[in-house]
Amino acid sequence: MLLDGKNVLYIIAQRNFRDEELEVPEKILKNEGAKVVIASITTDEAVGMLGMRVKPDITVRTAAVDRFDAVVIAGGSGSPKLADYPEVLSVVRRFFERGKIVAAICLAPFVLAKAGILKGVTVTVSRADFAISEFGRAGAVYSDKHIVVDGKIITADGPAAAKEFGEEIVKALAK
Repeated sequence: MLLDGKNVLYIIAQRNFRDEELEVPEKILKNEGAKVVIASITTDEAVGMLGMRVKPDITVRTAAVDRFDAVVIAGGSGSPKLADYPEVLSVVRRFFERGKIVAAICLAPFVLAKAGILKGVTVTVSRADFAISEFGRAGAVYSDKHIVVDGKIITADGPAAAKEFGEEIVKALAK
């Protein structure tokens, strides 16, 4: 399979991650042979906006960046809260600094802005004023496209883009 031997760290909020923004890309990645490890702030059961229940495999704090080829952050109304946790921002920065793929969908690109990795990078986000404002502060270039790939940073604007988002991550990992 295309992604045999590839490992993906998938970060979700403990509450109100967007179900299909985890489920759809995760299935696409696994179907191509990638190993997907779900992480959150704790390993307590996480609950999606539509009721999906997931027991994270690991905490973000214990994620060994060198074990993974990409980090993906699911969106949803709970995802901006991930930016409140230094360990999440640190993991995002370490993936970026090591030239690994960093992907975020819906409101999760807000976390990338808070991590300080978007200067001069073109990105998209679910149309929320607070997120777009944060892009400005971070030096990012906002695009209203559904999917934006700029180097190794992949962003998508919401659940309707989940399939294409997953496919773009596969393409990036296969390079």
